[in-house]
Amino acid sequence: MGWPLETLELKKFYPTSVLVTAFDIIFFWVARMMMMGIHFMKEVPFREVHIHALVRDPLGQKMSKSKGNVIDPLILMKKYGTDAFRFTLSAFAAQGRDIKLDEARVEGYRNFCNKIWNAFRFASMSALPFIGKNKPLEKSDPKLRINRWILFEFSEAIPRVAAGIESYQFNRAASACYTFFWNFFCDWYLELSKEIYRSGTEEEKRETANTTFAVLDGALRLLHPFMPFITEELWQGLSDRGEELLALSTFPKPHPKAPSWKREAAEIELLIETVQTIRTIRQETGVPLSEGIEVKILPSPVSK
Repeated sequence: MGWPLETLELKKFYPTSVLVTAFDIIFFWVARMMMMGIHFMKEVPFREVHIHALVRDPLGQKMSKSKGNVIDPLILMKKYGTDAFRFTLSAFAAQGRDIKLDEARVEGYRNFCNKIWNAFRFASMSALPFIGKNKPLEKSDPKLRINRWILFEFSEAIPRVAAGIESYQFNRAASACYTFFWNFFCDWYLELSKEIYRSGTEEEKRETANTTFAVLDGALRLLHPFMPFITEELWQGLSDRGEELLALSTFPKPHPKAPSWKREAAEIELLIETVQTIRTIRQETGVPLSEGIEVKILPSPVSK
């Protein structure tokens, strides 16, 4: 950067905010950078140091060319996609624990990429006719319980993801993204919304479509730091963005009315628990999923 001359580059980039490194070179590199910076610049070169895990082979051994256990990231990215590879490293980057990089894990998160793509396709086929690609998204203020519930869960996920990123606990942030998108949004919300598109009123369909797009838009923003390629591609497809980029868009914010929707959220949670319990009983008793059953739900006795 031109040191010892006082160049514009040196003034702009020294000091920096954070250094990212592995623990095995703290003394050989990090400590010496700190000492040299203080000695020559009279100021520390960085205020924070993020010490990340080492990436090891599936058996936990350090990768070495002599051992022949080196995993080439370019090969994995070409085979499974860069987004899947990035998300794998983020999901397993727990502080104080090394990453045992197994190809099967990368393959698993490629399935997550497929899940995101399929959710976008479903939204495009079911919700887009009620919105229109060239129209801006309306501010979602739903009346249906299912729509209030998903906005409530999304508003709960946002601070979890933000806290994980800000504290360098990227595994927690990635886990919060994964749990919300796969479990809440795909497995339950999109499935439950199908009945609205089949038999709901036009107003209910329009409300559900707008909520679907609003949540999908925000979820892609949450996922973008981990999966920049698929999220940018799909985000551009949600609406006519012009030259706007997802990478430069704002981070999502919780819905202002979400705290007042706890009752609706609890009711949908009860529905989910009921369905899951029925599925568990079917599995334990060997009743095939294709076989219709009669379910009776009795209210709990009220104590006097």
